[in-house]
Amino acid sequence: MFTGRARRKEYWMFFLFNVLISIVIGFIGGLVGDSGILANLYSLAVLVPGIAVGVRRLHDTDRSGWWLLVPIANLVFLIQEGHAGPNRFGPSPK
Repeated sequence: MFTGRARRKEYWMFFLFNVLISIVIGFIGGLVGDSGILANLYSLAVLVPGIAVGVRRLHDTDRSGWWLLVPIANLVFLIQEGHAGPNRFGPSPK
């Protein structure tokens, strides 16, 4: 789950999917008078997969997953093109 590499497309598709689902959950929660329980449960459900795809995205840029703890730096790293060919985290996902 935390090994290997993820292309930019995989990371941003995961991100976009979660934003869309969060919007839908917020809309449904507003309709039924939910106090945020649905959103909290969804956030908890995607926490580990979200961290995993972020770590693998950083691996594709040949950086340690620990960079995920530095918000501004990892934003720059996550949008960069990955290294061509294999690196210390595995073969290229392309």
